[in-house]
Amino acid sequence: MAAFDLENFTTRLLTESLFYDLEYGMVGAVSLIDRAAGQERYIASFMPDDGSYMIEEATSWEEPPELEDEADVAYALATDSVVHSTHDVPEAAAQALIGLAREHDLLPSVTVLFEDEEL
Repeated sequence: MAAFDLENFTTRLLTESLFYDLEYGMVGAVSLIDRAAGQERYIASFMPDDGSYMIEEATSWEEPPELEDEADVAYALATDSVVHSTHDVPEAAAQALIGLAREHDLLPSVTVLFEDEEL
């Protein structure tokens, strides 16, 4: 039996998180969170318009959240961003996310977006 490969496991998990469901218009988005700053730093998702996987770098954020409920998001969401990179396949986007997470010591967060409302 082959040894467990954490890099492959992580890539597969991120790849599966960057999904697109045409029937329901749902898109899986992965954010990379800066714990120290309490902010989203990068956001990755599938772009239905052209079929690419885009990673955006946050450039401004909402006010820091006041946590009133356990379900509240514990970091400031990005309100503006610039394109960091685009990828043809989800595996390439996943590898880029892993590189950014390592470089900047970031943690992942997965969100489901609805194409009509949020993209």
